[in-house]
Amino acid sequence: MSNASERLTSETRIKVQARSEERREAHYHDARVLLLVGRFTTSRKGLAGLTKLAKLDFLLRYPAMLERLLDETGSSWPHGIEPTAAERRAVESRMTRYKYGPWDQRYYSVLGSLAARDLITYAGGDQTEFRVTARGAEAAAALSETPDWVLVSRRTALLKKHFDKSGSALKNLIYERLPDAVDRPWRTDI
Repeated sequence: MSNASERLTSETRIKVQARSEERREAHYHDARVLLLVGRFTTSRKGLAGLTKLAKLDFLLRYPAMLERLLDETGSSWPHGIEPTAAERRAVESRMTRYKYGPWDQRYYSVLGSLAARDLITYAGGDQTEFRVTARGAEAAAALSETPDWVLVSRRTALLKKHFDKSGSALKNLIYERLPDAVDRPWRTDI
């Protein structure tokens, strides 16, 4: 085999691996957002607004930050869902500091993907509201029972219990109590 042929084979393998990793990462974000929207959907209302979604997702992805807010409110983690030592040191997945705090530009594609597969619906107006569909509720329930997602599901229940506030109230809470998450230039990683 020639060097050019070996290089082409290697480049192809790298591209296939990169696409596979992108798909795996997309599924991860889809599942996490579906669990979050599912937890906040009731018979009367859904999860109200992108700001609320982004702030709740930030606390879900950064359990050490959530732990700090729980400590300040005098609440504690239910047994078995507290952050591990590794989670306290690491970032689960990057978010970007944006105009109103933590943000992930993938929300638009994730929400579009979930809606296209009839797992969620969203309606506009003054504020967008996200709701799981019957099919999405079934998928979220099934995910919640898998070993890979049970912890995330239990943490969404904790968020629902202690942080079911408006997007603006969550933004203010993060700004006031987690300044290290927002005291950085726009468009930098948190």
